[in-house]
Amino acid sequence: MAASKRLLKTPQIWLQRHVQVALSSLGRMAKNQLATLMTCAVIGIALAMPLGLHVMLGNLQRISGALDSGASISVFLRQNVSDEKAASLAKELRLHQRIEGVELITRKSALEEFQQLSGYADALEALDSNPLPALLIVQPKADYTTAETAQLLVRELKLLPDADIVQLDLQWVRRLQAITVIAQRAVVVLAALLGMAVLLIVGNTIRLEIQNRRAEIEITKLIGATNAFIRRPFLYTGFWYGLFGGTIAWLLVAIAITLLSGPIANLANLYESSFSLSSLDFSTVSSLLLGSSLLGLAGSWLAVGRHLSAIEPS
Repeated sequence: MAASKRLLKTPQIWLQRHVQVALSSLGRMAKNQLATLMTCAVIGIALAMPLGLHVMLGNLQRISGALDSGASISVFLRQNVSDEKAASLAKELRLHQRIEGVELITRKSALEEFQQLSGYADALEALDSNPLPALLIVQPKADYTTAETAQLLVRELKLLPDADIVQLDLQWVRRLQAITVIAQRAVVVLAALLGMAVLLIVGNTIRLEIQNRRAEIEITKLIGATNAFIRRPFLYTGFWYGLFGGTIAWLLVAIAITLLSGPIANLANLYESSFSLSSLDFSTVSSLLLGSSLLGLAGSWLAVGRHLSAIEPS
């Protein structure tokens, strides 16, 4: 019965000791507030760079996805096609299984719009006939809005007897998507490099901490303390550095998004768009804090494993 009670108390004692060590390492960091803040700020700035680029790429993908999904096909009809025949063709195309909708711009409407936008209304009125053809703006269904699938519909529309020019202007969207893919690779490489920098920052900080506490470590070993016991507070210190550094990175990126949201919203309104910057979601923040904490823990582990074994009481 007594043995079972000791077994039940063992996990509680283990957890209590870890909590005590974690709080004591946090208290030791609080005594050197300026040095702790500077180290955490350096870590936060290093992590904020790939995090900010990740958020920017996410917003770019939203833009390119919206442009891609809103892609339309312009079908310029021949000059001899009347507005009545164009309306009949538009009605026929609306029944197509790959087409979501068709907007008809008649020759008369096209001329009126061109007169308003071009500023040459008087010159156009002097013409004997309307030089502009009727236009059909074809909106493909959701399964045919990508550049590859839309090309199938373009080839089919080119076979129409009344079609003169069929245009799908998605080349720049493809280029934007290609640039986005390259930028994603660059962000991964940058995140890996800055992650290594965080390891070095935490490792060097813990190394200095070990050197400053060398006499304490020697005395602790003299009274029989194991390396695992001595290592524990340094590991928690690295964990706190990583966690606080990740928190600072989160705040920096959140402030940057707040500062940029207003101007970007105003720019989107000028283009009659409702686009707005997306903020950091819960999964991104959780991944950031978890990753930064693990980086701090790993950097501390490497430093302690290398330098602690070299300290032996003489």
